[in-house]
Amino acid sequence: MGTASSPAGLTNKPDAAPAIVHTQGLSKTYRTGFWLNQRVTALQPCSLTVHRGETFGLLGPNGAGKTTLLKVLLGIIRPTAGTATLLGHPLGHSSVKQRIGYLPENAYFYDFLTGWEFLQYSAGLFGLSRATQQRRITELLDLVGLPQAAAKKKQLRHYSKGMVQRVGMAQALINDPDMVFLDEPMSGLDPTGRFQVREIILALKREGKTIFFNSHILSDVEVICDRIAILDQGELIANGSLDQLLGSADQYVVKGRGGRLDELAPRLEQITVQGDLWQGHVKGDPYDFAHQIPLAGGELIALQQTRPTLEDFFIAKVGQRRGAKATLE
Repeated sequence: MGTASSPAGLTNKPDAAPAIVHTQGLSKTYRTGFWLNQRVTALQPCSLTVHRGETFGLLGPNGAGKTTLLKVLLGIIRPTAGTATLLGHPLGHSSVKQRIGYLPENAYFYDFLTGWEFLQYSAGLFGLSRATQQRRITELLDLVGLPQAAAKKKQLRHYSKGMVQRVGMAQALINDPDMVFLDEPMSGLDPTGRFQVREIILALKREGKTIFFNSHILSDVEVICDRIAILDQGELIANGSLDQLLGSADQYVVKGRGGRLDELAPRLEQITVQGDLWQGHVKGDPYDFAHQIPLAGGELIALQQTRPTLEDFFIAKVGQRRGAKATLE
C-alpha cells in the first residue's frame, strides 16, 4: 500500500512499519438450527494487513461481519479456515494479551463499582503495582475527560452512556497496550460524545498507538483513519488508504466563463467548452490557477474538489456489489 497522510494533519508512514496484524484467507462459518445442520458464513476468506502506528477503520453495514473479524483477531472465537498473526504471534498466543486493549461495542461493567474501583480491578488483572495503578488511572481519567471526583464517588450504574464509554476506553488503555481494538466506539453517543471519543483516538494516534476499530459513522472515520477496509455480508470488498480509494485530496475541477482560454489551457486537463463557459481539471496549485483566471480576462464560477466523500464511496461500493450479486442470482 502507498503511504497515507492523515486528514488530521498527522504524518504516518505505515508502509515503513512492520505488520502488526496480518490475515490470509481468514473465514468463519457458524452451525445453526436445531440439529446444527445449517451453515451461516459470517466471514468469507479475508486477507488484510495493519501496520504498526496505523489507524485502521473496518467499515460495513450492520451484520457485515465486522465484529466477527475483530473477535477472531482477539482470540475470542476461532476461525473456520485461514491463518493470521497478531503482534508477530499466532492468534490466541498468551503473550499477546498483555500487549493489547479492547473496548467491546456493548460493554457491561460491574454496576456497583465506582469508575476508579473498576479501573483498579482492570489494572490488577495485568499485575500492575499500586503505584503504577495510581499513576495510570490518573493519566487515563485526564485523557478521557472524566473528573477524578466522579470516578471515585459515583457507581457505574449511575453513569451516562458517554461516561461509561470513557471508562471503557480507559480500561482498554490501562496496560499501555501496543494495539487497541475498539468495536463501534461512537455507537449511541450524542454529537458531543462522538467528538470527545474522536479526540481520544486522535490523541492515541499522536502517541503512535496502533488502532483498529469498527464503525459505521463514516464522517469520523474519514477524519481519523490512515487506511480502511469495507466488509459486506462477510466479504472484503475494498481495502486501502483514503487516497487510493477516493482519489487524491488535491484534485480540483474549475468552472469559468470567458477569457483567453489559450493562456489557461496548458494548466487544465479534460477541458470542455460550451459557448463562453468552460471547465477542466486543474494541474498544479488550484488556488494559484484561480488567481490567473481574471488576469486572462475570464471569470471564476466554481472551484471544487473532485474527490468523493467516504460515504459516497461506501454506498456506491456496497450497492455495486449487491447489484452484481443479484444479477448473478
